[in-house]
Amino acid sequence: MLAASHPAILALVSYLEHDVLPSIVLDTDYNILAANAAYRRQFGSEAHAPIGEKCHRVSHHYAVPCDQAGEHCPLRKSLDSKLPERVLHIHHTPRGPEHVDVELRPILDDQGRVVAFVERLTSVTLASAQPKEQGLVGRAPAFKTAVASLQRAAPAQIPVLLQGESGTGKELFARALHLGSPRANGPLVVVDCTGLTESLFESELFGYEKGAFTGATQRKIGLAEAAHGGTLFLDEIGEVPLAMQVKLLRLIESGSFRPVGSTRTVHSDFRLVSATHKPLKEMASAGTFREDLYYRISGFPIRLPSLRERVEDLPLLCESLLQRMAGKQSPKVSSEALERLGLHKFPGNIRELRNILERARLFADDGLIRPEHLPEDVYSVAKASGARSRGISEMADLAHALETFKGSRSDLAEHLGISERTLYRRLKALGLS
Repeated sequence: MLAASHPAILALVSYLEHDVLPSIVLDTDYNILAANAAYRRQFGSEAHAPIGEKCHRVSHHYAVPCDQAGEHCPLRKSLDSKLPERVLHIHHTPRGPEHVDVELRPILDDQGRVVAFVERLTSVTLASAQPKEQGLVGRAPAFKTAVASLQRAAPAQIPVLLQGESGTGKELFARALHLGSPRANGPLVVVDCTGLTESLFESELFGYEKGAFTGATQRKIGLAEAAHGGTLFLDEIGEVPLAMQVKLLRLIESGSFRPVGSTRTVHSDFRLVSATHKPLKEMASAGTFREDLYYRISGFPIRLPSLRERVEDLPLLCESLLQRMAGKQSPKVSSEALERLGLHKFPGNIRELRNILERARLFADDGLIRPEHLPEDVYSVAKASGARSRGISEMADLAHALETFKGSRSDLAEHLGISERTLYRRLKALGLS
């Protein structure tokens, strides 16, 4: 293990001081040996660098390393593999919790032993870990997995296939992919593939010439041409008529097409993002979706989690959605109503949650949404056995958080995404008030 005053560490720190990315140097026992100016500006204080403190205490407020607190720890993995590791974490920052892309590289001595690490951190702007009036929000592990894939795919040109149930936010993910790409200044063109006949789909995507068919009184530019220089998002691509799929494949492979009723060839340069709630791979095997098209659009598949898989994000999602509906003066959701929502299965996912909140806020005359303001199927909740099993699981998670979290009770409530009132009520139930 190297000390902070070791000549090699001092030389490394001098080099990193000019790095535009926030960077720290760690020893093998999680201690921060040095932090560059970019790190101090973005994650700490210009006057005070967290030298000598544990990285998990500074970044997560954990009393133990990440891997002992249920997180993926890049330091532990890199120590074993002696290779660079990269992971998406939520860090505490002066601005509150943020998604951070952590890249950690080991430093080896002459005998090939790991003696220190350089950790470089990039704040993720494509998703928020705090309530936000637009874009993607979430903290749950399943959500972080999807965002980590999003962060890797966004800068590339590779075609992305978003897969998930209806209402999981596929268009929001597509918009985030676009904004995180080099084409962010170009257009994002959305093509809704549902309910379109073969002829209508062709004229919408490729455009048409004047007189191409009855009613074509003037030339119309197609959506593929409108996406030139930007991103073409084919929403619910599984609905594209089978006869049209060969033309779509040709467009994707060559970027060229002919408008309806035209002999001229048009070229469009776009990045392709597709989305579906259908099992395209199984459809390709069954012959109801072209297999060659499937492999062309699924260069980088990203699975979007259902709301059932990220139920711990409910408080964050409720606050964000209500802000989007009613601004800063939006109503709050009571802890009892949140518990009822947590027991609901949400077949319509976030779209269904938005509809529930839109209705409930109309009844919240005093600015607080209560259980009786929820629809009957939510208000009556689930079976008692389901409630008990979920309650037991929540209590186990809380007990684990109490054991591993180092910080105030208000910090713990914020970390768990619940109110302090809910935290104290659950602590009382555990006999730890």
